[in-house]
Amino acid sequence: MKFTELAIIGATASGKTELALQKAQDTNSYILSIDSLSVYKEIDIVSAKPSKLELAQIKHFGINEILPNEKFDVTIFIDLYKRAKAEAIQNGKNLIIVGGTSFYLKTLLTGISHLPKISDKTTQRVSELLNDLPTAYNFLESRDLVYSRKVKSNDKYRVEKALNILIETGQTPTAWFKVNPPKPIISNLEILNIKIERETLLKKIEKRTKYMLENGLVDEVKTLLSKYGTNLQPIKAIGIRETIEYLNNEIDENQLSNLISIHTRQLAKRQTTFNRTQF
Repeated sequence: MKFTELAIIGATASGKTELALQKAQDTNSYILSIDSLSVYKEIDIVSAKPSKLELAQIKHFGINEILPNEKFDVTIFIDLYKRAKAEAIQNGKNLIIVGGTSFYLKTLLTGISHLPKISDKTTQRVSELLNDLPTAYNFLESRDLVYSRKVKSNDKYRVEKALNILIETGQTPTAWFKVNPPKPIISNLEILNIKIERETLLKKIEKRTKYMLENGLVDEVKTLLSKYGTNLQPIKAIGIRETIEYLNNEIDENQLSNLISIHTRQLAKRQTTFNRTQF
């Protein structure tokens, strides 16, 4: 059997999960989730993960992979993709990639540059610099004006990556990436982009928000905070940050529901724009 890959993208609440499950059954496929919340264990309601029954019907990757206080980034996702693809091929399956974090899909298509191995000494030095992010950015800017213009001053992840390269190798990030250009990880990928009427999407978002609140969102966030405190990696995720405000008595129950819906609509708009312009 020839191995095939398919990606399904779309705004949050547009029906990606349902379509992916149906396609997986029809095409004898495994599923790789590209969702920045579903990857975490114990974050179930706010992430709108597939049900336990659905997860049992089709083998999934990228769901319940790490704890909420563990780091997750695009390099870890790429390793997940490689594992999912290898297992799919080994077991005579195809692969469906689905989710709302389309940046990860974009990275599979464009690739990422090889990075140097970072020593403990460099990690410590960069960590000290990042204690004051504006100063860290100014330091990067003074050493590599060209690259710093590509990075926002508050983008801690990219500033950290650039400083790691600079301090570890002595080369500017611009020089490093010129010698180590990104290489695509995947090619010839069919992509289905779900389009949905705006009013229909807004109704689905309202319905999802109501479902989350009725099925234990507040208790889920309480449990996460009691176990991990502010060390929760996705602490700014929609649904989590608003619930924390509610638990701190900064907003009431009606405001909680309204804010989650508003922020989810804003996310859906950003996702739609990204998908339209990048794929």
